[in-house]
Amino acid sequence: MTKRAAAALPFEGLKWRARKEGGESAALGMLTGSDQGTELGTGFGQLKNARLEFTVPYDEVLLVLEGRLNVTTPEGVFDLGPRDSVWLPKGTDVIYETKGEALIFFALHPASAIIT
Repeated sequence: MTKRAAAALPFEGLKWRARKEGGESAALGMLTGSDQGTELGTGFGQLKNARLEFTVPYDEVLLVLEGRLNVTTPEGVFDLGPRDSVWLPKGTDVIYETKGEALIFFALHPASAIIT
């Protein structure tokens, strides 16, 4: 894997990829990952009345930028608002849920485990 040089990663112009899980809409805009030669995956998520349920295949940190996000894990429900974050270790069973719209930033490792 060849690392690319440092680069600005503007929000405008992100390529959004729709997720097919439940809810009205969910999309991911990847910033970094295997395509840039790094195992650090980062990006944004746009969620609208969404419900995404799965087992996290990587270590992940989520940061809510706008709106609210409920993250349900075996440890309980985390009700997150702007500037709140959550740590999710690999193997965590999780449900991400929004009522309304939310914009999140995420960082995960390893990027090669990203679900497509």
